[in-house]
Amino acid sequence: MAVVRPEMDTRPASSPTGRVPLFCWKEFACGWGAAFVNIAVTYPIYKMIFRQMLHGVQLHQAFGQIRGEGIAFLYRGIFPPLAQKTISLSVMFGVYDGTRRPLVEWFGMNEYVAKSIAGMTAGTVEAALMPFERVQTLLADATYHAKYRNTQHAFRLIYIEHGFRELYRGLVPILWRNGPSNAMFFVMREEADQRLPKRATAVTQRTQEFIAGACIGAFISSVFYPINVIKVTMQSKLGGPNDSMWVALQQVYNERDRKLRNVYKGVSMNCTRAFFSWGIMNSAYEQLKKVFY
Repeated sequence: MAVVRPEMDTRPASSPTGRVPLFCWKEFACGWGAAFVNIAVTYPIYKMIFRQMLHGVQLHQAFGQIRGEGIAFLYRGIFPPLAQKTISLSVMFGVYDGTRRPLVEWFGMNEYVAKSIAGMTAGTVEAALMPFERVQTLLADATYHAKYRNTQHAFRLIYIEHGFRELYRGLVPILWRNGPSNAMFFVMREEADQRLPKRATAVTQRTQEFIAGACIGAFISSVFYPINVIKVTMQSKLGGPNDSMWVALQQVYNERDRKLRNVYKGVSMNCTRAFFSWGIMNSAYEQLKKVFY
């Protein structure tokens, strides 16, 4: 969720026929490439955050778990987030732009309302990719190291043993997270872009975009952290009844000594990861824009 200028700022507002173009493949491609770079760099940090979410342990304990498993397991499970996040970021920017611009230019809708609707739409479409997130959760959990060899094996066994619906366990918290967080991001990003001063040099301008975008990403990630904890708790189970978000929250609360602050274990590391993650993504996005445009 970095402060980037979508291609609506660099291409014509409408096509030669007078119609607003709904899709721009270059924007999808830039989003895909930026996410690829980001995941490759930050995946080991994600695994430590995941262990804190799942087990409620301290950072040094999560690091000790991963170190004890060895380098061979460090990038185990990277394919699902790599596949999901690359497509997800492409969808995030592409669907947002393809939804917002027609709402404003065809229907004359208020900019803030259009941004919110477009952000919610993009987040809802992203939720279709959640089977990758589901498998990623299982592969990152040491409990299932012996059961699933890799992503393809996990998909096949889950489908055979539990059916297609099991791949969508935890859909509700993902919908609650994706839509509102995307809407917040796009509104805050545009506000930052408009209100922050324009810098004299490219270096200082890029630095400002990095910091502003990283701060927005870290803030939103922290706000929605409890929903991610609930999602991880729901998705760490395999088979059996699908618990509601309320049941999962009660489980987390009871398992963590009935203290609200324990629900937030891992939030500091998550905030740090989000800060650098979206900073890296923004830098990669800007460089890819230069390549494609």
